[in-house]
Amino acid sequence: MLNETPRRSTIRLTRRGRVVLLATGAVAAATAVVVPLALSGDDQGGPEVLTIPEGWRSGQIYAAVDTALGVPAGTTKKAVPQAGLKLPSDAAGNPEGYLFPATYPLGGKATPQSLLAYMVDTANKKFHGPNATAGAQQGTASQYQTVTIASIVEAEADNREDMGKVARVIYNRLNHGMPLQMDSTLNYGLGRSTLTTTEKDTRSDSPYNTYARMGLPPSPIGNPGEQALKAAAAPPKGDWLYFVTVKPGDTRFTADYAEQQRNVAEFNKNKAAAEAAKTGEADKKDG
Repeated sequence: MLNETPRRSTIRLTRRGRVVLLATGAVAAATAVVVPLALSGDDQGGPEVLTIPEGWRSGQIYAAVDTALGVPAGTTKKAVPQAGLKLPSDAAGNPEGYLFPATYPLGGKATPQSLLAYMVDTANKKFHGPNATAGAQQGTASQYQTVTIASIVEAEADNREDMGKVARVIYNRLNHGMPLQMDSTLNYGLGRSTLTTTEKDTRSDSPYNTYARMGLPPSPIGNPGEQALKAAAAPPKGDWLYFVTVKPGDTRFTADYAEQQRNVAEFNKNKAAAEAAKTGEADKKDG
C-alpha cells in the first residue's frame, strides 16, 4: 500500500537527502556544517552589517545577533516577546521560519528587537511578493505550512537544483498518507543537527519526530531562503516518494521502493569506500 513503508527494511530520509537502511544497521551521520558569523566592519572595527545564512535555526540567529551587538548571551532570545513581531497566528509567537536570511545593517541604534522585527518584516514582504508562498499547491497548503515545507527542503536538499524535487517528495508523501521520516525534523526536535540518528531516536516522543507522527512538524525547522521557498510554493510535477544522494552531486529520486533500495546500496558502497580510503590515508601518515 502507498501509505505504508515496507516493514522488511525501513527507509529513512535523512538530512541533505541521504538515506540509510535501519534493518541493515547502516546508520549515516549527518554532516556537520559550520557557518562562520558573517560581519562586515567599518574602519574603527565595529560591524556594519550582519549576514544570516540560509537554513540557520532561530537559536543560531539569536546568538549571532548577541555577538554582533555585543550584548550578553541570551539577550536576543529574551527580546522576542517584546519585539512586536508580525507573525501569523499559526506561529504562536515562535519566529522560526520568519527570520529571513539576508544581510542586515547594524546602525548605532540597532537593538535585538529592531533586528528581529527587520527580519520578520523582510520575510513577510518575500512571502507576499510576486512569488508568494500562500496558495501553494493550488490552495492545499497555507503560507505557514509552505514555509515549514521550505525549511525542510532547505535542510534536506543536496543542492539548489534538487530543491523542487525534494519539495515534491514531501507533498507526495503527505498526499499518500505516508510519514515524512526525515532526520532533519527529528534532529530539530532533539536540539541537534550533526549527530547520528539511531533507531531509538526514531521512537522519541517529540512533535518533530516525523517517523512516529504523521503530517508536517508543528513549526518550521529553520529559516529557509528564497530558492527553497520557491521550490515549496511551486515544485515540479513528479511521482517521486524517495530520494538518496549516492555521492555528491548525484541525488536520485524515485517512486519505486526496489529502485530506492538499489540506490541506497550504492550509497552505502560509496560511503564504505570513502571511509576505507580515509583510514588508509591516516595509516600512511602514522607510518
